[in-house]
Amino acid sequence: MGTRKKVHAFVRVRPTDDFAHEMIRYGDDKRSIDIHLKKDIRRGVVNNQQTDWSFKLDGVLHDASQDLVYETVAKDVVSQALDGYNGTIMCYGQTGAGKTYTMMGATENYKHRGILPRAVQQVFRMIEERPTHAITVRVSYLEIYNESLFDLLSTLPYVGPSVTPMTIVENPQGVFIKGLSVHLTSQEEDAFSLLFEGETNRIIASHTMNKNSSRSHCIFTIYIEAHSRTLSEEKYITSKINLVDLAGSERLGKSGSKGQVLKEATYINKSLSFLEQAIIALGDQKRDHIPFRQCKLTHALKDSLGGNCNMVLVTNIYGEAAQLEETLSSLRFASRMKLVTTEPAINEKYDAERMVKNLEKELALLKQELAIHDSLTNRTFVTYDPMDEIQIAEINSQVRRYLEGTLDEIDIISLRQIKEVFNQFRVVLSQQEQEVESTLRRKYTLIDRNDFAAISAIQKAGLVDVDGHLVGEPEGQNFGLGVAPFSTKPGKKAKSKKTFKEPLRPDTPPSKPVAFEEFKNEQGSEINRIFKENKSILNERRKRASETTQHINAIKREIDVTKEALNFQKSLREKQGKYENKGLMIIDEEEFLLILKLKDLKKQYRSEYQDLRDLRAEIQYCQHLVDQCRHRLLMEFDIWYNESFVIPEDMQMALKPGGSIRPGMVPVNRIVSLGEDDQDKFSQLQQRVLPEGPDSISFYNAKVKIEQKHNYLKTMMGLQQAHRK
Repeated sequence: MGTRKKVHAFVRVRPTDDFAHEMIRYGDDKRSIDIHLKKDIRRGVVNNQQTDWSFKLDGVLHDASQDLVYETVAKDVVSQALDGYNGTIMCYGQTGAGKTYTMMGATENYKHRGILPRAVQQVFRMIEERPTHAITVRVSYLEIYNESLFDLLSTLPYVGPSVTPMTIVENPQGVFIKGLSVHLTSQEEDAFSLLFEGETNRIIASHTMNKNSSRSHCIFTIYIEAHSRTLSEEKYITSKINLVDLAGSERLGKSGSKGQVLKEATYINKSLSFLEQAIIALGDQKRDHIPFRQCKLTHALKDSLGGNCNMVLVTNIYGEAAQLEETLSSLRFASRMKLVTTEPAINEKYDAERMVKNLEKELALLKQELAIHDSLTNRTFVTYDPMDEIQIAEINSQVRRYLEGTLDEIDIISLRQIKEVFNQFRVVLSQQEQEVESTLRRKYTLIDRNDFAAISAIQKAGLVDVDGHLVGEPEGQNFGLGVAPFSTKPGKKAKSKKTFKEPLRPDTPPSKPVAFEEFKNEQGSEINRIFKENKSILNERRKRASETTQHINAIKREIDVTKEALNFQKSLREKQGKYENKGLMIIDEEEFLLILKLKDLKKQYRSEYQDLRDLRAEIQYCQHLVDQCRHRLLMEFDIWYNESFVIPEDMQMALKPGGSIRPGMVPVNRIVSLGEDDQDKFSQLQQRVLPEGPDSISFYNAKVKIEQKHNYLKTMMGLQQAHRK
C-alpha cells in the first residue's frame, strides 16, 4: 500500500483593478489568506457577527502567470503519472472566477495556454526522454450536463453517436464510464486535435457573471501505459490523469439566470453541493459511508476523491468586495479539501503473453538443471515428460496388484509418477464401486426412499411386511424392492438439474410488445417485480388518500350543518333576550352541545387534513419511484432488444469484453487538408510565433486543422440546406 498524504489545495485570485485590500490579506509565506469584514451596525449594540476568517492552504497564487501556476500546481502530478501514480487536478470556484482559463487557458494564444494543454505537452516530452520504455497514451473527454453523460469526442467520424446511454460502472480495478470512447494518440499533435475537438462541443452560455460560462462539468483523462524495452519482466505500469474543469457555482440572484440557463444552474449547484458533502464525509475519519452515488460527478470521480491518487485542487476566487460572500464559500471548500487524505500507489499489472514466455524460458532452464542433477546421481533412466498410455496402464496394474496383496510395494521414482499412482487409486476405487452397484442391481430392483410414488405402488402391490418395511430391505440401508431410476445411487437424493440453452436468434425480430412481455418474465423479471411492488404501494396510497378526502368532505359538510344549527340557536336566544349572570352570558344546553360538537369536528378536520397532506407527500415520492423503475425497465429493455435482435451477431462478438475491437485500434482519419488561404495563414503564424515558442508547432497545427474541419462541415451543411430549398 502507498503512503497516506493530504490533498494539496491552492487558491488563485482573479486579477482586478478593484481589489479589496482592506478585506483580503495574504500571509508572508504566500500560503495563508485572511478575510476581514466590518460589523453590520444595523444589528444593534449586541452583535455576535463573525468578522475575521483565516485559511491555511498550500499556496496563494496572486497575479501569477500561467507558467507559474502550472509549475506550482500540476508539474509534479504529471511527472509522477509516468512512474505509475494516478493524478487528479480539479478547478473549483464561482462562475467567472477563472476556472476554465486556469484549466484550458486561451487556446488562441500558445503562451496563455492552461494546465490541460501543458500537461499533454509534458507527457509527450517525458516519453521522449524515456527511450527504454514503450509508452502508449490514450485520451477521453467526458461532459456531465444536467446529470447526463456526454462524450465530447463522439463527433469524430470513426466514433459516432452511441446506441446505448453511457453509464458509470465500478469493478475491482476502479470506476470507468461504459460507452465513453478512448482514443490512442501516438504524438502530441493528435492529442491536441482531440482536445480542441472536444472543446468545440462543450456547452456554454452567457449571463451577467460571465459571457462564456461553462454550463457543464468536463473531465479530460490521459491514460498512460508503460512497458520496459530492456527488461523481460511481465510487470508493466499504468496510470491516468484526470483534469477536471467544474462548472461555476453561482447565486441565481446575481447571475440573473432564467429559462434553460436557470435549469442548468440548478443542476450545477446541486451537483457541487453533493461534491461538498462527499468532501466533508471524506474529511471525517469517523464516517464509514461516503455518499459518492448522489450525483454523476462524485460517482465518476469516486477513485479520485480520497482514493489511490495524487490530488490537487485549484480554487479560483474574486478579489473584489462585492463577491466576498462567494469567496468565503470557496475558501471553506478548499480548507475542507485539505482534510481529505489519499493513498497513492504505483499501479502495476502483468502482461500475460510476456509472463508465458518467461515461464517457458524458466521451464527450459529447470529441465536442463534437472538433467545435470540426474546424471550426477546416476538417475539417467528417470524421464520428466508426460506419461504415455503404456506407462499409465503399467501403474494401474501395479496399483491393482498392490490392493490384491500380490505386490508388496510400489517403487517411487519421480513426482509425476506419484501423482499418477494416486490418480490410478481413484480410478480403481471408482471401478470397484460400479462393480458393487452392478452386482446389487442384478439381485435387487433399487428404489429411492424419497420416491413416494414408487413406494405407494409397492404398498398397493402388497410387497411390504407387517411392520410397514419394504420386503428385502436391509437394516439401515436406503434401498429395497421396488422401482427406481437407473442412475440413482443408494443413499443419495436424485437432483433435477435445469439446463439453460441460449435461444437461437430468429431471422425476423419479434414485435416490441411481444418481446417486452418476454423480457419482463425473464431478463427483466427483478426490476419488473420492483416496479409492480412500487406501483401497488402507490395505488394503495392513492386509495387511502381518496378515502381520507371523502371523509374530510363529510366532516366539512357536518361542520357546515352544525354551524347553521348553532347560528339558529344564537339568533333564537337573541330574540328571547340575553341572560347574564355576573357578567357571563348564559346559554342553554343545546347551544353548548353544538359548540362542543363544532370544536370536536374542527379538531377532527385538522387531523384528517394533516393525514391527507402526509399521504400526498408519500404519493409524490412513490410516483417518483414508479417513474424511475419504469424508465429503467424501458431502458434495459431497449438495450436487451438491440443486443438480442438488432445488432449483428458478429458485431456483438467484437464489441463484447475480450472481443477483437480495442480503444484506439481504428486509425484517425484526416478529414480535410489545409486550403491555400489557410496554409498561408498557418505559415505566417509559424513565422511570427515559433521564434518565441519553438514547442508550439503541434499546438497551432492541431488548432488550425480543427478549425478547418469545422469550417468544412459548416460549408457542407449550408450546401445541403440550399440544395433542399
